[in-house]
Amino acid sequence: MQQALFLFLDFLTGMVIAVMVVANTQFGVATTMGVSLIVNHIIGLSILSSLLLLGKKNKTINPIRKPAPWYLYFNGIFGVAILNCNYYTIVYTGASIAMASTVFGQSFFSLLFDLTGFMGMQKRTLNKKKVVSLLISATGILIMACTGDGTFSFWFILLGILAGALTMTQMILNSTFASYKGAIFASRQNFLSGLVAGLLFYFLFTPKATLGGFAKLPEVPILLMVSGGLLAVFVVVSTSYVIVKIPAVYSALLLSSAQILTSLLIDTLFFDSFSKTLLIGALLMLVGMAGNLLADKKAKSS
Repeated sequence: MQQALFLFLDFLTGMVIAVMVVANTQFGVATTMGVSLIVNHIIGLSILSSLLLLGKKNKTINPIRKPAPWYLYFNGIFGVAILNCNYYTIVYTGASIAMASTVFGQSFFSLLFDLTGFMGMQKRTLNKKKVVSLLISATGILIMACTGDGTFSFWFILLGILAGALTMTQMILNSTFASYKGAIFASRQNFLSGLVAGLLFYFLFTPKATLGGFAKLPEVPILLMVSGGLLAVFVVVSTSYVIVKIPAVYSALLLSSAQILTSLLIDTLFFDSFSKTLLIGALLMLVGMAGNLLADKKAKSS
C-alpha cells in the first residue's frame, strides 16, 4: 500500500513537471530562459525559507539534522546545466527526439544507479522477466524517437541523454541530502545553490539579454511569473521524499510517462495538436514498468 502511494506521488510529480515546463517555457519566451530560472529560484527559495521559519518547532518540517557530505550542498548547480542541455537539444533536434533522448538518459542511468547502489540506493538485480519488461519500455522510447519530427543529430542527442542523466542524478542527490537534513531544508538548499549558479552563469555569459529580460517583467502576467516557482517547490520536495523510497528506474519511467501523457493532453486541449506515436511510446513505457513491478512482487513472495 505504501509503495502504491509513492508510485502515485511520483506519477503526479511527473504531471506537475509537464505543466511547469510549459509555464517556464512561456515565461522564458516572454523574457529569457535565464530570467525564468532566476525568478523561479527566488520564489522557491522564499517559500521554503518561510516554511522553515514558521515551522521551526515542527519536527516534520524541521527534523533533527545530521552532518551531510559537503558536495550535497551544491546540488542545485545541476539545474543550470540541465536547462541549457534541454534548450540546445530541442533547438537542434526537435521536441520529439529531444524528449526521447532525455527519457532514455533518465531510464538508463536510473537502472545503473539501481544495479550499483549509487548514493545509498538499494542495490537491485536483474532477471529475465525484468529484462523483457525493460526492453518493452525501451521500445516505447525508440518509438517516440521515430516520430519523424526533428533532426537526427548524434552529438545533440548525446546532450539530451546527458540532460536525462543529470536530472536523475540531481533527484537522487537531493533525496540523499534530505535523509540528512529533511526534505524542506534540502529543497531550500537546492534552490539557493541553483540561484547562485544561475546568477553567475547568466550575468557572466549573457548579461545584456538577462538585463533586457528583467526589463520586460512588468509586461508578464503575475500568474505566469509565479506559477513555475510554485510548481517547482512541489516537484523538488516530492522528489526529495519519494526517490529513495522506490527503485530509481521506476521513478524515471513514471516521471517520464506522466510528463509525456500530460504534455499530450496539454497539446490536445490548448494547441490543437496530438501525437499518436508519443502516446503509444508512453503507454509502452508504463506497460514495461508494470512488468517490472510484477517481477518484483513475485521475487518478494518466493
